[in-house]
Amino acid sequence: MVLLAVVSLLVCMPAQAQDSVRNTKDSVELAVADTMAADSAIAAITADLEGMDNENSVEEGGGLHKQLKRKFIEGSAGFMSLVALALVLGLAFCIERLIYLTLSEINAKKLMRDIDALLEQDDVDCAKDLCRDTRGPVASICYQGLLHIKEPLEQIDRQLTNYGTVQISNMEKGCSWIRLFIAVAPSLGFLGTVIGMVMAFDRIQTAGDISPTIVAEGMKVALITTIFGIIVAVILQFFYNYILSKIEHLTSQMEESAISLTDSIAKYKQKR
Repeated sequence: MVLLAVVSLLVCMPAQAQDSVRNTKDSVELAVADTMAADSAIAAITADLEGMDNENSVEEGGGLHKQLKRKFIEGSAGFMSLVALALVLGLAFCIERLIYLTLSEINAKKLMRDIDALLEQDDVDCAKDLCRDTRGPVASICYQGLLHIKEPLEQIDRQLTNYGTVQISNMEKGCSWIRLFIAVAPSLGFLGTVIGMVMAFDRIQTAGDISPTIVAEGMKVALITTIFGIIVAVILQFFYNYILSKIEHLTSQMEESAISLTDSIAKYKQKR
């Protein structure tokens, strides 16, 4: 009997071992499948969260005009409107001066050659008509010199100098306003900053706590006006320097033309 029990036990043990191995394998496969499914779900949730973050960042960023609009509102619309008004008016004067100076530029050397040729032909009236029909301060100075061609050279030179001063004043007309807006824009920005900081301190006093959030928010809003004011001043300064360079170019053309005209008139008088 004992022998039969031992034999039956030996026969059953391999079958039980196989069953246990099979059950363990099935459990491992199920665990792996569950883990892969969980990883897939986590990856999908992470992708959705990243997409939502990207959408929120796009909505918060927006285009350049939206960002400028948001900063404009954050920086107190009152002072920001004054800074924007200074920019618009300053650019208006700059554009007007640029148009005037651009239209005033001519080929001065060619004009002087034509006047010299007409004076050699003793045709003063045609030389005057040529200067009258040509735009710009150079032609105007030459016309004034030809009007006094019968006077002594010293008097003609004095007339050219006086009329050149008038033409330079005409070219610089409006530049004082541009300088004013260049100075006013950052001043308005600083004023808005000071008032914004005062308002920030008022909020701190009302809250009764110097919280970093309150201080940072007030400082950010206060400094926005200064940033815009400096940007406006830099833009207007660029245009103003360009206008000055064109005025200097026209002034040098007038001086050279006045010297050439004086020489042409001197040769005309010697011939007469």
